[in-house]
Amino acid sequence: MTTIDHDAAAEGDETHTVKEPGLWRDNGWTARVIKNMDDDGWAVEMILDGESEPALVGPWTMGRDKKNPKPLDANAFNTLVKTASEVLRRHEQHLHAQFHKRITVSTEGGPVEVTLDIVADEFEPYATLGAWGELGEELAQVRVEANFSFTRASAAAWVEAGFAKPR
Repeated sequence: MTTIDHDAAAEGDETHTVKEPGLWRDNGWTARVIKNMDDDGWAVEMILDGESEPALVGPWTMGRDKKNPKPLDANAFNTLVKTASEVLRRHEQHLHAQFHKRITVSTEGGPVEVTLDIVADEFEPYATLGAWGELGEELAQVRVEANFSFTRASAAAWVEAGFAKPR
């Protein structure tokens, strides 16, 4: 059964709702039951609209006949959307943590927060090393190589050197 969202179609939105046993499309997500190539079972993939790769692929339950997949339904689809959204959120958090690092260094004048923000440009990646005071005021900022070794020791050495550009 295919259900078309006529309100969205009237507004010129080309996305439409599909609710079939092996394919559900709604709220920006597509769930598709696929053959599991690793065994005789089934899998389900969740794809966010506009993406070419699935955000989530997982095992799918066999139907009562033990040959065909169990049909998708509203509860399963909603659970899959929630799970796939969480996978994407964690992936984004991981990427953010890789490209934005911070260390607090103790100084005689109080704590200084040192940050490293990597700009992953395809042709000329670089990073910005920054220092921030207790009240959040910027103390210094310099451009460094994207592969700058950002450790507690390197951050402390930069602060102790008066924020001179590291070599």
